[in-house]
Amino acid sequence: MSNPFFDQPILNSPYAYPVRHWELDDTGQPTQAIKESRRQADFITPIPKPRKQKGAADQASLVFDEGQGLSSDKQQYDHTAVINAVRAEVDKWRQLPSSAWRVTPETARLLQHWRNHPFSGIRPFFCQIEAVETAIWLTEVAPQLGKNGQRFLDHLAKANAEANPDLRRLALKLATGAGKTTVMAMLIAWQTINAVRRPSSQKFTRGFSSSHRA
Repeated sequence: MSNPFFDQPILNSPYAYPVRHWELDDTGQPTQAIKESRRQADFITPIPKPRKQKGAADQASLVFDEGQGLSSDKQQYDHTAVINAVRAEVDKWRQLPSSAWRVTPETARLLQHWRNHPFSGIRPFFCQIEAVETAIWLTEVAPQLGKNGQRFLDHLAKANAEANPDLRRLALKLATGAGKTTVMAMLIAWQTINAVRRPSSQKFTRGFSSSHRA
């Protein structure tokens, strides 16, 4: 029996904005329907939920701490809402003319290169460019947008304060095989070029660590 989802799982080019996706039901299983839009970010477990036994008490939601006290009920955030909201802002920003990007001239040249250069060999995937765009938007653009940008910065500041006091971190999640090392190289190029041109700026650095989690 033919299964369209498994026959043609890939619907989009890795080099372009995704415009189609396979619909999944509430249990994470394919419905065989194609939606003409990008899939919203979500945490999906592609395993059917067990049937609730009659009279069984509801189980408390799991807190992932691996016995190390790394997470608590207080540290649970609505990640998907924030991710989708940031993605929407970056999407709108990407459509603006370069004169309205609110980034440094050096950053603008890098964005033009990554987005439009006719690479003769390996070219960046859309997801790689989007990851760097997100870091750029949060660093250079959001601080200039008043309350609309500050709400994301406040969320990140709160999350860092509760998890890593005095250590600011930003996580960019990409699928296995998406090319995280290339994203690191792009981020280093963006930071280094701007740090050299603006040595007094607190937004850019020339110090980097080569380790990353796969």
